Amino acid sequence: MDLTAGVRYAEELYSADEPLEDVLASIREKGMPEISVSPGYGRLLTLLVRMTGAKQVLEIGALGGYSGICLARGLTEGGRLLSLELREDYAALARDNLKRAGFEACTEVRVGDAREQLDELIREGRSFDLFFIDADKVYAPDYLDKALALAKPGSVIIGDNAFYHGKAYNPDNQGPGAIGIRRFNERMATDSRLESTLLPAYDGMTIARVKG
Repeated sequence: MDLTAGVRYAEELYSADEPLEDVLASIREKGMPEISVSPGYGRLLTLLVRMTGAKQVLEIGALGGYSGICLARGLTEGGRLLSLELREDYAALARDNLKRAGFEACTEVRVGDAREQLDELIREGRSFDLFFIDADKVYAPDYLDKALALAKPGSVIIGDNAFYHGKAYNPDNQGPGAIGIRRFNERMATDSRLESTLLPAYDGMTIARVKG
């Protein structure tokens, strides 16, 4: 199966999403890494939030706000998105793009080390209905542990870049990011608390549901 041709065919079915194209342009203009979630998986994020009725959504890794907009689009009345971002300049752009897309009132972007912020959320006794993990792959297993501590039965956990640009399934690549994402993928597949799947299009995406 030619997945590249399949992805190209799938994307040709959909018209350009101008607000998201503007986000990508703003990321490019700032010289930031062009690593936003793929368009097809962005649409999937919106659907997952909407279909699950998630009210409290947590994003780990905001970058320029592309995935944040996709998540916020799925929120129903009263729903909120909290995004965690390490860098202030990235967070500032994410806030600007979320505001421009009309989601300022239902979103918050916090700056700082995600592991520390997650620990603080745990101490506060917070819980979330849906998690999107798309930050430093070195710490992906840690993010999963902390997401599980913040989850409840039925919560959905999503991880982007399961293939890590081919590094995840290349046994010769023993870099810390490749090792981190492999461990994350393995945990998502085998943790007894989760039921999951790995979608092999684009750069791969894992989706899990916390068992009741």
